Amino acid sequence: MKAILLAGGMGSRLYPVTFGVSKQLLPVYDKPMIYYPLSVLLMANIKEILLISTKEDINSYKRLLNNGTQFGISIEYKIQNHPNGLAEAFILGEEFIGKDPVCLILGDNIFYGLDFTEKLEIVVKRTLSEGRGTIFSYPVSDPKRYGVIEYDDDGNALSIEEKPDDPKSNKVVVGLYFYPNSVIEIAKKISPSKRGELEITSINEYFLKGKKLDVEPLNQEFIWLDTGTLQSLIDAGQFIETIEKRKGIKVACLEELAFQKGYINKKQLIQSASKMEGTSYGNYLKNKYCK
Repeated sequence: MKAILLAGGMGSRLYPVTFGVSKQLLPVYDKPMIYYPLSVLLMANIKEILLISTKEDINSYKRLLNNGTQFGISIEYKIQNHPNGLAEAFILGEEFIGKDPVCLILGDNIFYGLDFTEKLEIVVKRTLSEGRGTIFSYPVSDPKRYGVIEYDDDGNALSIEEKPDDPKSNKVVVGLYFYPNSVIEIAKKISPSKRGELEITSINEYFLKGKKLDVEPLNQEFIWLDTGTLQSLIDAGQFIETIEKRKGIKVACLEELAFQKGYINKKQLIQSASKMEGTSYGNYLKNKYCK
């Protein structure tokens, strides 16, 4: 399975902060925002990644992440010239995806919870073996900002509506999607919305109507953060700080995840840690693995 990591957009809700820097490069506590979705892909055992961003920002991501070898993965890059919608990612990434199934993750989403790795591995296996799509739902207090899922009395998903004025539930679609390879041709067939964009909701509706879409619930004990606003960005940083200090861990520490997965060896991990000596991130790796 391959993955597309979307790190484009204008970040207009964060102006003037994002006039000079891509939103997904902003810090969430002690690391760039983009580290968090990248950690999800590592947890899902996905090693081939296409990062899509704007022509203004693509080189900044290349400087930060290079080709991914420091994490034992492969990262390629693609420019999205205009904000034509999330679903355009599958058209832009057609050559990269090839004949494989694909995961799409948004660069401004943060996931944290127990058993998430196991859940991801199950979804990946199901996508590979059954050719079904999977999305994740999460309860929020402001569903009008998202794609909202309508359910029947038995808890089966009936429809998905993008940013509705009158939401039919408080369960929304988060920025993590798994699809079989057929998603490429589906993306080519859908029509732009009233906003002039190829909506990911149109993709999900297509799979839902064909009874080929699974909706995995993330309960309120799980944490999903969308860092699209200034307040949510602050909240995310405070949450990560609390977790790390209380538990003595690093959330989304890519070198540690790569080492645990066997993607890099201890020597490579120590080399990465030495480049960040004197920082809380670098000291964490040094103190834990360099003894």
